[in-house]
Amino acid sequence: MPTASHKVLFDCERMKYAHTGLYHFCWELGQELILQSKGTGLEIELYAKKKVQQKFKTNPGFLEQSALHKFIMPKLDQWQLWHATHQATDYYPGNETIPTVLTVHDLNFLQETNRSKLKKSRALDKLQRKLDKADRVIAISEFVAQELRQNMQIAPANLQVIYNGCNSNLQQGLAQPKVKPHGVFLFTIGTVLPKKNFQTLPALLQNNQMQLVIAGSIHDKETQQKILDQATSLGVEDRVIFTGPISEAEKYWYYQHCRAFVFPSLMEGFGLPVVEAMAFGKPLFLSTLTSLPEIGGEIAFYFQSFEPQQMQDNLAKGLQLYDANPAMMEQIKLRASHFSWKASAKSYLKTYHQILNQR
Repeated sequence: MPTASHKVLFDCERMKYAHTGLYHFCWELGQELILQSKGTGLEIELYAKKKVQQKFKTNPGFLEQSALHKFIMPKLDQWQLWHATHQATDYYPGNETIPTVLTVHDLNFLQETNRSKLKKSRALDKLQRKLDKADRVIAISEFVAQELRQNMQIAPANLQVIYNGCNSNLQQGLAQPKVKPHGVFLFTIGTVLPKKNFQTLPALLQNNQMQLVIAGSIHDKETQQKILDQATSLGVEDRVIFTGPISEAEKYWYYQHCRAFVFPSLMEGFGLPVVEAMAFGKPLFLSTLTSLPEIGGEIAFYFQSFEPQQMQDNLAKGLQLYDANPAMMEQIKLRASHFSWKASAKSYLKTYHQILNQR
């Protein structure tokens, strides 16, 4: 453990975009790092805008983030380590000698059909340069680590897996949402984009009276229209609800009151909403793709295909099993407890110390 005080600059630049997975990653992990670093010889400071720094009640030191830093990074002499919190960041100390930790959340761009081979090649080259600079690369799941091994050049000793934690604070009160469903409903949450695959979900409303609540920012109007078109073709358009961005208290209300959490995503490096739903003991219906089986484990149900009848059968059988097994709720909650921001921060701090002790 370092004997003198060492300053770590933790990149919170993505916190300028609320209601995103990266916002919650930086917020939850940042708070826990600051709390656990006290008395360890490490001081966690933030790379962020002033308004972001002020969200942290501990009032940590910070370096004011500027768009100019995309082109010329400022002097980083007063910090002994930089933690880049996502692989696509434009703010990276490429020419600085400061030790660097890089968290990689996914390599989704490799699966994007609308991206040309040339653009994918350039993205790979850009990421490889970051990996080459990093003293340690953190993957947020074993799936992401395997993607890195298969597609990038990285020394095994420089790669480790640290799972994300569970965002749900069960001590926080619930707030009735502005958009409140009537009766039984299925719930999902995420930015409305093609990769979330939400257009498959209206099929789950056939032959029942349930509603579907889709919470999250609508970043792609075309995808939203595909969801609505699918609902219309199935005659369930009046039971599909888009809420837009919601507060934490509203989100917890939806988790608490939904019949089940449904998440047919095609691309996930981890899947924070899955663990959030777990914390409430809700039955989980997930895709079998990317990291989701790793996170959901044996306590989740999986869509074996996205064919409507198959999805309906998976949902009906899963709910029947869940209802018949009262112990399942506690089993699901127990799995959620395995994903802890306290544990994540402890692992990151250990990594910081290892790197600094090697210098």
